[in-house]
Amino acid sequence: MVYWTMPLSGKEVLLLYKKAGWEVISQKGSHVKVGKGILREIIPMHKELKKGLEQALLKRLDMEGGSK
Repeated sequence: MVYWTMPLSGKEVLLLYKKAGWEVISQKGSHVKVGKGILREIIPMHKELKKGLEQALLKRLDMEGGSK
């Protein structure tokens, strides 16, 4: 598992998703849509993500085996 200092920025979360094989599909404003197969996730490109959102995004990434 990758350990980061909390809170993470949207840019840092996007980097983790890209390393796990997710691809950027589109961006609208400050939100980036990423996908892997049929899976989709929206990552806000904010300086700091709220605790619950950050945990949900990392949990989704961990469920897919992306943080190995």
